[in-house]
Amino acid sequence: MTSRKASPSSNAREAERGTMNGEAESIPLSALQHWLFCPRQCGLIHVERIWRENLFTAQGRVLHASTDKKGHEQRKGVRVLKAVELFSARLGVHGVADVVELHGHPPRPVPVEYKRGRPKAHRADEVQLCAQAICLEEMMQVEIPRGFLFYGQTRRRKEVRFDTELRELTARVAAEVHELMRSGRVPPPAYDKARCGPCSLLSVCRPRRMARPPSVSRWLERAITGSGAPGT
Repeated sequence: MTSRKASPSSNAREAERGTMNGEAESIPLSALQHWLFCPRQCGLIHVERIWRENLFTAQGRVLHASTDKKGHEQRKGVRVLKAVELFSARLGVHGVADVVELHGHPPRPVPVEYKRGRPKAHRADEVQLCAQAICLEEMMQVEIPRGFLFYGQTRRRKEVRFDTELRELTARVAAEVHELMRSGRVPPPAYDKARCGPCSLLSVCRPRRMARPPSVSRWLERAITGSGAPGT
């Protein structure tokens, strides 16, 4: 498949631009997940605006289809809101929550993020969910102690507690992504088979090749040796 510029629909349906305190641009919530998973992937998507689709991203898009359209419904006394627009001035992030459930009286929001695969060893998904909670806390002036990650492969929810450690990590990642956007420099590659194999940007990133770029001097030497010195 051919490369194309990243779009809001390919990046968790988030708006491309926002403003933080009326001055600096805000960043998409999805960028936090991308950064913690792979800084180079984050740079390619959010700095270079490059995106490619593969089987895994297509499966994720299909999974999100049920939550992409704004709406609400009632399930066993819980009000379920879909495609909820979010913003946090403190973190400087904006985006869309897949689902926000309203529990109890008065209603307390609980964010639910849908993911294609299964629970992971790293905390990238948890950081994205925590950022959604922080947005909701600012917007609704409430405290949100927990949320859920729903994984398509296991068809189960994973509860995520928004403790101090996770909140601090989320704030730190947001600051690092803001610095990435300000610098405009895409981080260098770091090849990891488990991480790079399923990545849709593998052919664009070329981590093994770019981690050990060919020597220009050796290339010139081979070119001269192969063709002979000029004028001979």
